[in-house]
Amino acid sequence: MITKKPKLKIRKEFSIKKPTIWIGKNGITEEFIGQLLKQFEKNEIVKIKILKSFLKIHNTFEISKKLIKQTNSTLIEIKGHNIILFRKRKI
Repeated sequence: MITKKPKLKIRKEFSIKKPTIWIGKNGITEEFIGQLLKQFEKNEIVKIKILKSFLKIHNTFEISKKLIKQTNSTLIEIKGHNIILFRKRKI
């Protein structure tokens, strides 16, 4: 769990950064989750961009809930087609 102050700091810092992973028309596959987990091993914070082809079927909030559940992460922000997730590194 992350508190409000660090959450705001992360939002500010990552609002200008580019996404590190994209969800395309294939959606949330096992390969996508694997890539996402690899990125969580390197960084505690991941910015995800959802392409319009996948948004025709699902909305951003549903997608974020599914990702949070599958990766055991915390939602930092949903802004437009972007999701920022946080997951504490395992030592």
